[in-house]
Amino acid sequence: MIQRFDVGPRLSEMAIHNGVVYLAGQIAEDATQGIAGQTQQVLGEIDALLARAGTDKSKILRAEIFIKDLQDFEAMNRVWDAWVPEGNAPPRATVQANLARPAWLIEIVVTAAV
Repeated sequence: MIQRFDVGPRLSEMAIHNGVVYLAGQIAEDATQGIAGQTQQVLGEIDALLARAGTDKSKILRAEIFIKDLQDFEAMNRVWDAWVPEGNAPPRATVQANLARPAWLIEIVVTAAV
């Protein structure tokens, strides 16, 4: 059985299947902030969605990070490093990407075990 959450006409924010939770790409609600602020917001959204699914960031199986400007890579990593649980850093890919809205500096997609 597939459970979908916050289903819209184009996407669901989250789906759970066979003990795995798949999150849609998470972006900052307040895109006026810089990369550190936007990264903190996105990680907070990830925490909230994972909690709704009955899991947490220590069970992330994979993270995909899309960043607008690679010059923000180090600043983003400082926020990420403070957030990720010691000993539970997931496999991760980080790529530069043109995001859907010019003000978005980062989007993160996460898959986690429930």
